[in-house]
Amino acid sequence: MTTSTTKKRRWTMVLFTIMLLSAFALAGCGNGEDPQEDQTQTTPDGAENPSQEETPDASEDDNTGEDAPADNDANENGEAPNGGQDNKDDDAEEPSEGAGEDDSTGSAEEDSIMALRAASSLQSTVEVIGDKNVVTNPDAITVIVNKERSLPDGYEPTDLVEPDVPFSFDEPHEKRHLRKEAADALEELFAAAEADNIELRAVSGYRSYDRQVAVFNSSVERNGEEYALRVSAQPGKSEHQTGLSIDVSSPSVGNVLEEILGDTEEGKWLAEHAPEFGFIIRYLEGREETTGYVYEPWHIRYVGKELAPDIAASGLTLEEYFDEANIKL
Repeated sequence: MTTSTTKKRRWTMVLFTIMLLSAFALAGCGNGEDPQEDQTQTTPDGAENPSQEETPDASEDDNTGEDAPADNDANENGEAPNGGQDNKDDDAEEPSEGAGEDDSTGSAEEDSIMALRAASSLQSTVEVIGDKNVVTNPDAITVIVNKERSLPDGYEPTDLVEPDVPFSFDEPHEKRHLRKEAADALEELFAAAEADNIELRAVSGYRSYDRQVAVFNSSVERNGEEYALRVSAQPGKSEHQTGLSIDVSSPSVGNVLEEILGDTEEGKWLAEHAPEFGFIIRYLEGREETTGYVYEPWHIRYVGKELAPDIAASGLTLEEYFDEANIKL
């Protein structure tokens, strides 16, 4: 009986020991492998939290790598960390930069025009020789010849050519010529007129000193000296002698050189488009007191493609345009 009781006690102890060991083993496994337990313990201490790291920040959408923090800083401070402005600011500045370039270009063009005007001013391009005011720049396309300003004695352009345009006459004559640059521009002008169905005729271009003597004397004989001085230049003071001026008419008025041309379709076209090719209407309507001559819608003068549009837009006569009082450097 005693032996049986003792055996039972031993088995009980063995079973108890086994159960106790099993319990300890199970408890050890739970503490070492539970992921939730591990996350709960690390999160309060500020350790890495996988769910927080992988959640995308809406402010970083479409950005990669280092761009995102740079954009964020720029949005808050108005300046990127490297000292430059953010992309939004760059975009905002682009129009002003473009405008600045346009302003700069416009200013440069204005400065160039003013420089040309200053170099050809009335006051700086004349000298007194005997009893005459003689121009010092007879070969310049901006030369100003009028009743008060003479060409040098014996002046004759060295680059006269005959432009390939229709004339109002067929026979050879010196008045069919112009200086090369002006002749080329006249060809372009006539081609543009033809394209617009405007029919023009060249009437009288270059005029030598000797021929101007004959023209002026003839005018005096027909109309008297007082009237002749209003419509015809004295020898040595004619723009025609420069080779830069030409009289233009149209078959619509019988190719005559009269004020009526200014009221025709051809005359209006000429006044509007001549500056595009470097020409201006030299003797404007109502400006006889300044130019010394009556209105001549047929008389065009070559001054170059850079200056002609500016002169026409200014509404000034050539004398006023090149007066130092109107030139601001």
